[in-house]
Amino acid sequence: MSNVTEKLGIKIERNPPEDKLTQLGVRQWPKWGCPPSKFPWTYESKETCYLLEGKVKVTPSGANESVEIAAGDFVEFPKGMSCTWDVSVAVDKHYNFE
Repeated sequence: MSNVTEKLGIKIERNPPEDKLTQLGVRQWPKWGCPPSKFPWTYESKETCYLLEGKVKVTPSGANESVEIAAGDFVEFPKGMSCTWDVSVAVDKHYNFE
């Protein structure tokens, strides 16, 4: 059974069931990747993504803590969130903006 947690406005489901990914069409979503790096990002709309590879610490602006996401995580970032991505292991993900 997968578990969903929410921290600092970011929802994370670790290792969601394959039938959920299939139902949402995740494998047909566009892909994005980046090498280890650190950069600011602001979500103009809600993003849902599924990490195929990688490890990232996401620190929302104004927060004193970060959220770690990694391969196998199904993640939802809220519209309007500004944050810093600190990629320690190269990322490959499927993503969808609403």
